[in-house]
Amino acid sequence: MGIPYILERGQVGANPKSRGLGSMHAAEFSALVFGTSLLAGFLGSLTGLGGGVVIVPVLVLLFKVDIRYAIGASLVSVIATSSGAAAAYVREGLSNIRIGMFLEVATTLGALLGAYLTAKVSPHWIAIIFGLALLYSAFASFRKQADHAVNSPNALAERLELRGSYPTSSGEQRYSAQHVPLGFGIMFGAGTLSGLLGIGSGAVKVLAMDQAMKLPFKVSTTTSNFMIGVTAAASAGIYLARGYIDSGLAMPVMLGVIGGSMIGSQVLMKANVATLKMLFAVVIVALGAEMIYSGLTGRI
Repeated sequence: MGIPYILERGQVGANPKSRGLGSMHAAEFSALVFGTSLLAGFLGSLTGLGGGVVIVPVLVLLFKVDIRYAIGASLVSVIATSSGAAAAYVREGLSNIRIGMFLEVATTLGALLGAYLTAKVSPHWIAIIFGLALLYSAFASFRKQADHAVNSPNALAERLELRGSYPTSSGEQRYSAQHVPLGFGIMFGAGTLSGLLGIGSGAVKVLAMDQAMKLPFKVSTTTSNFMIGVTAAASAGIYLARGYIDSGLAMPVMLGVIGGSMIGSQVLMKANVATLKMLFAVVIVALGAEMIYSGLTGRI
């Protein structure tokens, strides 16, 4: 029995020997993908960037899966992991639902554009763009996480009621969004990357809210997590319609990433964060460089 996944030639159940993977049954393939996804979810949860930044390049480079099907599987896992964590952040009063839903207009439009471009852009270029996104994600994991809160009035933010408060050790801290058009524009770019690459683009979303809109870092990260699932769902519909989501691949990826994320969230409470970030950055930089090289040399 062949491997039930889609190879770069777009063939279902193609001969695995032609891709250098050896003879492998469906159960073996699913077990390997599950184990790899478990590790990807674990690594991704340590910095909040998600398992998609790891699982897509691993599926493409190691298992030789067509990048579009790898992205489709990643989108399914992003929806599942975001849904679970988002509910907890909303209960704690950290996520700002109004700001998130407003910015979702931009990210959803961007996600639809990105998913549309998937069929138009060469896999080589998708690999190169993915590699560059990975390198930025590694850089973003080391960015100083200052928890500032700007509560100065902003005409557009006041009109749209893009303000709120979040709990701190010293009581409720109020804040108001700044530079709304700039944040909206960056969010459109984040959504495009999400739809094109199958990652949550959490690093870009946090950049828009934390740096551009001057929202508190905790609010930015938790609201980003709330938004990631909605953005992924918008583009996943297009991938599903085009047949780029294969259940035999998406299921073990989703289960593995969820399990890894749960383990990682527990380890994060006790582990040395600086060491974990360094390990994560090394893995991401290596994968990013290999994706760029493979895209430039036509190996993807």
